[in-house]
Amino acid sequence: MTETVSICWLRRDLRLDDNAALYQALLENKNVIPLFIFDRDILDKLPDKSDKRVQFIYNELASIQLQLKEMGATLLVKVGDPMDVWNELIKEWAILSVYTNHDFEPYARDRDIKVGALLNSQGISFNTYKDHVIFEKEEVTKDDGLPYTVFTPYSRKWMSALTPFYYMSYPTSKYFSNFYKTSKQIPLPDMESLGFIKSYCHYPEKIINADVIKQYTDHRNFPAINGTSKLGLHLRFGTLSIRRLLSYALDKNQTFVNELIWRDFYQQILWHFPKVVTHAFKKDYDLIEWENDETLYKKWCDGMTGYPLVDAGMRELNETGFMHNRVRMVVASFLTKHLLIDWRWGEAYFAEKLLDFELAANNGGWQWAAGCGTDAAPYFRIFSPAAQMKKFDPQLLYVKKWVPEYGTDAYPPPIVDHDMARKRCLEVYRKALKPL
Repeated sequence: MTETVSICWLRRDLRLDDNAALYQALLENKNVIPLFIFDRDILDKLPDKSDKRVQFIYNELASIQLQLKEMGATLLVKVGDPMDVWNELIKEWAILSVYTNHDFEPYARDRDIKVGALLNSQGISFNTYKDHVIFEKEEVTKDDGLPYTVFTPYSRKWMSALTPFYYMSYPTSKYFSNFYKTSKQIPLPDMESLGFIKSYCHYPEKIINADVIKQYTDHRNFPAINGTSKLGLHLRFGTLSIRRLLSYALDKNQTFVNELIWRDFYQQILWHFPKVVTHAFKKDYDLIEWENDETLYKKWCDGMTGYPLVDAGMRELNETGFMHNRVRMVVASFLTKHLLIDWRWGEAYFAEKLLDFELAANNGGWQWAAGCGTDAAPYFRIFSPAAQMKKFDPQLLYVKKWVPEYGTDAYPPPIVDHDMARKRCLEVYRKALKPL
């Protein structure tokens, strides 16, 4: 291969439109090839070989390949360790430059440092861009330059810093003529070669629902209502541009916009405090003596706790890969405070099951529920699952959908008494946090 090419490495940005790195690649070069690497280090850690997220990625790559085919271009898909793949690509192609978008997870940061060093050693430029958030890294900080660790002041600064510049779309289609042209597309590997079997799932549609956003403030807490956007999956894998969603929602519902700000907030927490992946943000909370009863944990996983709202949420998650956000808070609080099971156990289970699993938000949410995070609920605030059900599912529409045996002899009794669990939780937390 003597013809010089540039590569746009797609990761969590699986789209051709409004893609920062792709726009820069096409703007500055001819013969641009989009690349996706199925990372063995990630794939091999997935316990379910019919993982619906792998299928989703595969489906989206197939869709991108069809779009490129119409332009006489192709997608390149590789499988393996990224360093091995790049070593192969350097031999196969005359690569001038590589473009990609930022990823703030510790593994990704380490990977990109290594790949960048490899490429630079071969005289290949490695260019990275902001794409999946509105503000990143040090773009929104306190006046002294330190990162925010509380959401409310962060959100105020975020809003005051926001101008149309930050949510303008990148007009990638203007430069589609700069894709590498080929009469024969490079075929995608099949699912079997990835070590996975085909799975079938009803994925949330990539549609911005005007009614949902307009009524979001009033409807978002009621799991029986179609009151949330269900766009988390598309934001996670970048099949929908965050800029496009923000520009649509900005003048329609501030509560919805706040959810997008939370997303940025947790990403910058992960960037500045990568320790949160394995440790409590508030270090004293690492002293909590968890019960970690594996039998009770299994009942929580299976939705057999005897608390209907908790069980409905877990069954919804297990069957669909989705759980309503209000219910996520209830089930997380129940695991950590009623059962005194380490929040990392729950975080790992969500990471395995959620279609929209995203490390920063999942970690932030679980630490919030356990009381050990940034904007954590105080440890003495312990959700009553019964009160939450009465308030947010008063007609039991959600509970009856997922726990049809509720109210019959077939439904199990509560695995723990609420009053006892609350008292025990307070005692255990106080003991650990005595220095505070």
